[in-house]
Order: sequence, then C-alpha cells, then structure tokens
Amino acid sequence: MRVTKYSHACVRIEHDGAVLVIDPGVWSEAEEALDGVDAVLLTHEHADHVDADRLADALAKRPNATVYTHPAVIGKFAAQWGGGAATAVHSGQSFVAAGLPVRAFGGLHAVIHPEIPRVPNLGYLIDEKLYHPGDSFDVPGDATVETLFVPVAGPWLKLAESIDFVRAVGPQRVYALHDCLDNERSAGLVDGHLKARAGCPYERLTPGTAIQV
Repeated sequence: MRVTKYSHACVRIEHDGAVLVIDPGVWSEAEEALDGVDAVLLTHEHADHVDADRLADALAKRPNATVYTHPAVIGKFAAQWGGGAATAVHSGQSFVAAGLPVRAFGGLHAVIHPEIPRVPNLGYLIDEKLYHPGDSFDVPGDATVETLFVPVAGPWLKLAESIDFVRAVGPQRVYALHDCLDNERSAGLVDGHLKARAGCPYERLTPGTAIQV
C-alpha cells in the first residue's frame, strides 16, 4: 500500500488502483487527498476530520464512491452527500472499502472536558496492519499492527497518553497524527520524547509525504 500523510489527520491509501481516504478535514489538503477517491472512512464528525463541503464535491465527481462512518456522522452530513453515498459502521464491525479489509474499533471521542459531550469515534484497522485511531487512544484489540498513526497534539490529550498508546499497540513503526496544532518548539519536544520512549521507530511526516507499508 502507498500511504500519503496529509496535514493533521488525513491519510490517503492507494492499493491495486483503488483509493481509500481517512479523515479529509478542513485543516488538510482535502481536495488533493480526495482526487480519484473510491472510499472514505470518517472517524467522527469534527470539522478537522471531515470537510463536508469538499467531501460533497468529491462524491459528486465520484458517484460510485462510498463513505463509511458511524450512524451519528451520517445523520449530520448525509443531506450534503446525497442518497446512497454513506454506509453505517459500528465498533467491532468488519467490512471492505476500496478493496481493502477494514475493522472498526473504539466508540467515543476522547474526553476534552467533562462539560463537553463526547461524540462517537471509530478507529480503523486497514488490511490488518495499519491503524488510524481518530481522536482516541482505543487499542485495536489483539491485532498485530505494523504501522500506527498516533495523535500527538490536541485539547484532549497529553504526551504521556500518546506514549502509552504506542506501547499498548506495539507497532513496528509509528507516525505522528493530529499534528497541525503543534508549533515548531512543541513539535520538537513531542518528537524527542516519542523517539526516545515509543519502543519503535517514530517519525513526523511532512504533509504530502508518501510511504510504502
């Protein structure tokens, strides 16, 4: 699989001529990421994970493309996507998107503050080897994860949780996710600690960087 990391939480996966995109949000290069898309996975409803307008435009150009997400997200955006574009997914469910096997994990967004309601959030395990958790630290069961994207910055997390999450999953390699809130100094601190304590190779990818997994 060819995996391209775009800004913040957006990841594009290309495999056997098909394109799968996860979380094309308003802080990402969503239009570029969604070019030629066959399937989209949305972890949750927040705008930094779904740019509803750009996604609607992409679906209009790709009428056979399908969005997979929690029913609550479909309820919020389905009118913009048009009929038949979305498929409901629940935690623990397995399905195929853009020709790749996917398993959904988790259930709720991490706590931001007790006064702020938690929205549904699903993490996705792609082809039994790449895991994107959305805005959560939900571990994907007993799956053997080769490539993990770890959230590193946000109002709902602290560095210790990122480190412990990587250790709990035990991947072969890990890349920064949810990372556009860092400035240069904080990014340097976060990256230094994760490189020293993740227990596997860690890297922060420049937006638009592609890797093979």
